[in-house]
This record gives sequence, structure tokens and C-alpha cells, in this order.
Amino acid sequence: MNKNELELLLSQGEGYNLEFKENFSKNIGREICAFANAAGGKIIIGISDKGQKRGFKVSNRMKSEIQDIARKSEPPIKIDIGNVDTDVFIINVFEGEDKPYSYGGKFFIREGANTQQLAREEIRTFFQKEGRVLFDEMLNKDFNIKKDFDNAKYSKYVAKAGISRVADKNIVLGNLGLLKDECIRNAGILLFAKNIKKYFINATLTCCIFQGKSKAEILDRKEYDSDIYSNYESAILYLQKNLKTRYVIKDAGPRKEVLEIPEDVLRETVLNAILHRDYFEKGACIMVEIYSDRIEISNPGGLAAGLNPGDFGKKSLSRNPLLFGLVHRMGLVEKVGSGIERMRLAMGNAGLKEPKFEFGTFFTVILKRPAWEKDFTRKTPRKRPENTQKIIDAVLEKPAITRKELAQKLGLSQDSIKHHILILKRKGILKRIGPDKGGYWEIKE
Repeated sequence: MNKNELELLLSQGEGYNLEFKENFSKNIGREICAFANAAGGKIIIGISDKGQKRGFKVSNRMKSEIQDIARKSEPPIKIDIGNVDTDVFIINVFEGEDKPYSYGGKFFIREGANTQQLAREEIRTFFQKEGRVLFDEMLNKDFNIKKDFDNAKYSKYVAKAGISRVADKNIVLGNLGLLKDECIRNAGILLFAKNIKKYFINATLTCCIFQGKSKAEILDRKEYDSDIYSNYESAILYLQKNLKTRYVIKDAGPRKEVLEIPEDVLRETVLNAILHRDYFEKGACIMVEIYSDRIEISNPGGLAAGLNPGDFGKKSLSRNPLLFGLVHRMGLVEKVGSGIERMRLAMGNAGLKEPKFEFGTFFTVILKRPAWEKDFTRKTPRKRPENTQKIIDAVLEKPAITRKELAQKLGLSQDSIKHHILILKRKGILKRIGPDKGGYWEIKE
């Protein structure tokens, strides 16, 4: 690794497969073990948690000690060690082929940018039932990175994750743990494929509105089958448009529009459904269901193996840890394992009942809606001109769509498209991210 590659890693920051350490300690065996139980990773010594060089001089004796830690793991872990420069030291940990691994008789796993310890039976059950190779970490040899990779989605991701846009794409994908032997992992397909349904027909999210408290009559239904981040944005937009709102005025300030269910709770629930679902399950999709008295958000798979209902909200064990780590880099996931408690607090602060969680073949979160009160109003879908709405739908489907493509898709002139886009920009609904070539559109509500 040269200094330029090191600078790129430092700019990316800690994550699922990257750990910074200012100094060496024998506790480094925890990270070595956790990376071997994941898709591999790098430990850089001489760097602060914030990615700043502190400097660290390593001796040959210390190198031997690190090798000894890896050899004494059960089973032994393959690593490669060396200096990047005189004061920065790197340990490359290879993905284990005989998971799970333990260090000092204890088992460790990676969750986002953190290493956590699990009981022996928890992690053994996890790998035995979920599979030693997890879905999101599997290499997909059918994916053609030249033909099937969506560069606009990639540009959107690196912008959100704060990664340099000028860095070589394959190097960045390799650093993120998504590329190995010129093959991309399934997590990369879920984020960057042009046509995800070509590979995973079940990777969809469906939103429905029902009349009353049962499924007897459907009022509206939308299915989203883009990348997981676009599906997440579409689901939140759907909820924002179809839930009740009220206006709150504090300290004589401007009034603020508040959803009947705290938006942070909705975001956490939808994101968890996307990140923790069982993607091996081909017969079901993520469901976001709106009833008159509640919202139900469910995903196939139930609790990850190794966890029981008593552990829920106290321990974190992701069925798709690589995918979780990638989304963590985008700032959508806060402190690992704190989401359930934050949801409970947010619902309580809003004067609502705590979320109800059901485990089984599906994992379901039930959010009770408040009773109809005079200070709430139903937020009906906005009535927009037909062509304006078609532009919004086309952008949601393909954020990188060009004006020319919009004109062809909608059968309008480019001048007409330009006019509608200008209006949407002025209203703050549509925003351009990046240059005309290589950028993308973002919908704001």
C-alpha cells in the first residue's frame, strides 16, 4: 500500500472493514477475530479515531506478537502485516474460510464500525443457521461490473458517504469490501445495480393503504424495485404524503409541520426492514402498510439466528452486516444497537404507545396512530399537474435520468421538461446533485 492509498482509506473513515488504532495493545485480537468472522478488513495503527496521523513505531518483536495473536486464534487466522511509512503500521486480515473464529475463547463480530463480543452459542447458532457465508457478502459471478454497474448510483453513494469522487472506483469498492477477484458482492448489487430485479426478484418494497383496520379493501398500492437507498427514500416519501400532520409553534417561532408518527421512528423502522431482511427468501418482499389505526412495517426473516426476543433491543446482530456497514457510512444509521430504544423514546415523547414488535417468519413493527383529533389533518396526496407528477415518478425510478431521457420517456419537448424542472426547483421539490454529466436528481418534500 502506498501513501496515496493510505490517504484514501483515511478519508473514508472507520467502517465495517476498517479500524484505526493510535497504539498497539493485545486487545487487537478482538478486531482481528471480528474481521475474520466478516469479509476481512484492515487495522491501521498510528491513526486516531478521527483519521488523524499520530505516528507509531513498531518493532520486529511486536510484529511477531501480532502474528502470534492470529496463530493462537481458533482456528488460526490469516493476516499480512507491514509498514505504510515510518510511523503508520497496517494489518490486513483475510476473510476466514472456517467461520466462526474465536480469540482467547471469546467470539467477536463486526457491527458497523464497532466490534462486539457474543456468547459462544449465539455466534455459533448465527453462522450455523444463517450460513457461514452471509447473503450480502457472497460474491456474484454473474454480475458484469462494466455493463450492469450504475455509476450514477455510485456517485450518489460516495457523495453521501463523504468518499472522494476522484478516487479510482475499483479501489474504493475494494476498500469497502465489495470487490474481490474482480467480482462484486451481493451488497454492491443491492446498492449499485442498474436493474436489481435481474438478480434478486424479491429485493422490492411495497407500500399499501387499506380502508379501515383490515386488508379487506386496498385504497392504494405502490411497488418500488430500485436500489435499496432509492427504495428507502420512496417509502419515506410515501409515508410523508399519506399520514396526518399537525402544526406546532414553539417560543413564538415559525410553525413546524409534524407527522402524526415521529419521522425518525418511520425512518428507523423502514431502514431496519431493508437492512435486516432475509434476502435468501424469494417469496416475499418488505411491506409498508397503512391502516386507519396503525402502521405495520414488516420484512421476511424474523430475528437473526443467535438472538432471542429477550435480547431484542439490547444486542445487535445483523443478518447483512456488510450492507449495514455500508449504510452506516452514509450517516443513516446512528450508534449500533441504540435504534430500538430511540424509537421507544420518540414515540413516548410524542404521547404515543411504544412500538410493538412481532417475531416469526416475518419481523413486524406495529406503530399505533393517534386518535383523530382536531389539531391533526389528513395529509392527502398533493394534486400536481399530470406531467409534473410524471417527472417526479421518473426521477424516483431513475435519479440519474437526463432531461433528454425525460423528454423521450414522457413524449414532451426538452423545453417543456426544462420548464417543469425549473418550477420544481423553485418550490424546493427537486434538487440537482453534482454536474449535468455524472450527477443525479434528489426529490425533497
